[in-house]
Amino acid sequence: MKTMQFRPQGVCPSLITFDLDGDIVRNVKFTGGCNGNLKAISKVVDGWTVSQISDMFSGNTCGPRKTSCADQLAVAVRTAYESENA
Repeated sequence: MKTMQFRPQGVCPSLITFDLDGDIVRNVKFTGGCNGNLKAISKVVDGWTVSQISDMFSGNTCGPRKTSCADQLAVAVRTAYESENA
């Protein structure tokens, strides 16, 4: 298991950290943003695969933004997985 860090773009949180064990994501934490909502997302996705997170949250938007915290999580886990398996 490896702890990963991702700096999201276009959203309130300044950092997303998570553990990646193969394609399983655990211990997601957002620094900044809507605390309650992001803690809920983190609990829901704990133990999900990269594909499950990507399929569920990719393309999700927030208001007029072209992305969201959930979309940035999908980007983060996909980017980390691809970089670990390149």
